[in-house]
Amino acid sequence: MTDPTQIVVQIIIFVIIAVIAIFVLVTLFRAIRIIPQAYAGVVERLGRYHKTLTPGLNILVPFIDKLRPLVDMRETVVSFPPQPVITEDNLVVSIDTVVYFQVTDARAATYEIANYLGAVEQLTTTTLRNVVGGLNLEEALTSRDNINGQLRIVLDEATGKWGIRVSRVELKAIDPPHSIQDSMEKQMRAERDRRALILTAEGTKQSAILTAEGARQAAILSAEGDAKAAVLRAQGEAEAIMTVFKAIHEGDPDPKLLAYQYLQTLPKLAEGQANKLWIVPSELTEALKGIGRAFGQSAPGQPGTPAAGDLQDRQT
Repeated sequence: MTDPTQIVVQIIIFVIIAVIAIFVLVTLFRAIRIIPQAYAGVVERLGRYHKTLTPGLNILVPFIDKLRPLVDMRETVVSFPPQPVITEDNLVVSIDTVVYFQVTDARAATYEIANYLGAVEQLTTTTLRNVVGGLNLEEALTSRDNINGQLRIVLDEATGKWGIRVSRVELKAIDPPHSIQDSMEKQMRAERDRRALILTAEGTKQSAILTAEGARQAAILSAEGDAKAAVLRAQGEAEAIMTVFKAIHEGDPDPKLLAYQYLQTLPKLAEGQANKLWIVPSELTEALKGIGRAFGQSAPGQPGTPAAGDLQDRQT
């Protein structure tokens, strides 16, 4: 039979070994720290800052070194709720902002500020009120880039000692009072109507100018066409006259034939119902004299043949 004393000793030894194993495991667990990527850990040794752990495997002194909560080193985007801001013309507008910042020094972010996220929010609110307070409503609505730049510069300078770098600040929305919004909508509607009327008037003016220009060009082209046609007609008539004159000159007609043709042309002068006055050309006397001489030569001394002077007196 087994001695009870030996059993008790074995149990005590087993407990001691288990306690030692547990102590070793706890010691190893507290001594080995694995830091994920994009995080940093601040180590305190006996209550004072000792070092900052980088991503990867790190060894600490158990029960002497203490690891504080890990600090996220990635860029963080925080959207702050709308804040009432008074403009230079005493109008209250609601502005909500978005801040992009990144922790660059884990030690400063841990020891220089108790809550850097709340500090960034409060600093953004106060800086926004200072910047927008010096602008009127119209400038605040149209100068977002300027406001964003001023906010980023002030926040970056103020948070530098906290180990934080502010990379960008954006204004999500600027909401003026509803009465101001209604007035702005009416103003914009009136402005759009004015621009529409101006564009319509300019279109009508341009159309009238183009129409007048087209009519002028058409009149010029028509006048040029008539002038060219008249020139061509005159040239044709001149060529016809020259042809007739040349034919007459080559035919060498006697005075009898010319006088006879002249008399045949005289009745055409009296054609038309509107002719109230008939003017006898002076060449008619010479033509009648030629006809008289011709008849006198063909039938000399024939009774009843009028002389050329009598015929001229009668016709006159």
